[in-house]
Amino acid sequence: MPQWTAAVSASHLARLLEPRPRGGRAAAHGNGHGRKLPAYRGLADGIRLLVLEGRVQVAARLPAERELAVALGVSRTTVAAAYEALRAEGFARSRRGAGSWTAIPEGHVLPSRSLEPLPPEAAGTVIDLGTASLPATEPWLSRAMQGALAELPAYAATHGDFPAGLPVLREAIADRYTLRGVPTMPEQIMVTTGAMGAIAAAARRLVAFGERVAVESPSYANVLELFRETGSRLVPVTLREGLAGWDMDAWRRVLRDASPRMAYVMPDFHNPTGTLIADEQRRDLVEAARAAGTVVVADETMAELVLDGEESGARPMAAFDRGGTVMTVGSASKAVWAGLRIGWVRTTPDVVRRLVSARAYLDLGSPVVDQLAVAWLLRDGGWDLALAARRARARECRDDIVAGLREHTTGWEFAVPRGGMTMWVRTGDVSGSRLAVAGERLGVRVPSGPRFGVDGAFEPYIRLPFTVSGPAASEAAARLAQAAHVVRSGGAADGDPTSLFVA
Repeated sequence: MPQWTAAVSASHLARLLEPRPRGGRAAAHGNGHGRKLPAYRGLADGIRLLVLEGRVQVAARLPAERELAVALGVSRTTVAAAYEALRAEGFARSRRGAGSWTAIPEGHVLPSRSLEPLPPEAAGTVIDLGTASLPATEPWLSRAMQGALAELPAYAATHGDFPAGLPVLREAIADRYTLRGVPTMPEQIMVTTGAMGAIAAAARRLVAFGERVAVESPSYANVLELFRETGSRLVPVTLREGLAGWDMDAWRRVLRDASPRMAYVMPDFHNPTGTLIADEQRRDLVEAARAAGTVVVADETMAELVLDGEESGARPMAAFDRGGTVMTVGSASKAVWAGLRIGWVRTTPDVVRRLVSARAYLDLGSPVVDQLAVAWLLRDGGWDLALAARRARARECRDDIVAGLREHTTGWEFAVPRGGMTMWVRTGDVSGSRLAVAGERLGVRVPSGPRFGVDGAFEPYIRLPFTVSGPAASEAAARLAQAAHVVRSGGAADGDPTSLFVA
């Protein structure tokens, strides 16, 4: 019986391994000190990194040696030696008649496409740049919880089952949208367990297995994985470089030719790039999507995190909608605290009813106390005060990490966003995947670019969040610069990156 559970084709693996040189030229790439890396070693390292990044799953059947050799333009001997090296390191297993499949060495945790938060005990030794979240905004979180507990007895006397959300919170969220220039009724709001809960509900209810979903490229890693898990076929649409916005010609082609059922976009301080989309492009995308019959899911979780100036100047995507094309998603996680797992979706009352009906076999509803806390913040003015404190803290972290990069790195490129929680950094001649591996050994944890792309794109990038400031930000940049030096010198390729995944 085969030991593998899936298969990766030679052509697909070759695409994932790009921009690795072909025709044996990998041997010409040295380690920075004149030593050439053998072609088989470069191939083995490339496959190993794909497994560690989660871009090739564990227990996936590898292509036959001859097929992969043809796809890569190398000799079969090179592929055979690479497979042997992977087996020796525990990253592949083989059995006669069943072929070879990917593996993880015994004692190591399986990789995933998203970085798990570090345990609290690691905080003293590792600078965690893997999560774009700040500590709670106090004293507003505690005051909101106290207000929620004061109102809880009245709700405790009920069944506690509110699949559309508490009426008081739905009304408060609707009023917030109306205040932002988008008249909204409570019937247009469904409260969810975080923004991911809203996107998951939309994906499961509106997109059938195998249907296309258009996404920005790069895009939010967790949402990409959600769409993969629900069986959607992702169609990437590249963002323009340097915070320049959407490529509307590309979007029109995709909407016209691919006819995606859904398009997921983050127009407000996009994660990971920090891009803010102009009103004209928002209007154009809504009109093109409406003509194509595509639902636009607009993720506005970063919309109010303006770091330069008081307002972004951009209108919500729903302001340009004339007939239910746009479904807006928001949450309290960025404005207040990621541990406050309350999100919402704004759409037509009919779609809200359809989404609510699907909760019977999902999560049934969101925690009542957390909903009351968010309602207290929105209703009693605490939201804006908490948001102001959160903006100040994120601005400080952004400015300090930018200063650290400018001091310690050379040849890295980035555009400083006006808001949000993340920045997209091109790491020059250094692989983002290898930089992440070397960085964690040196005590700094950062997600590499391929986590935010489709089919392994964005290898020379990393994402940096605005979560550390002062000496910690400078030290993080210094450790990243040191990690880049290690990669250039061949240390990351020759070492054992599996140490990053020890439980």
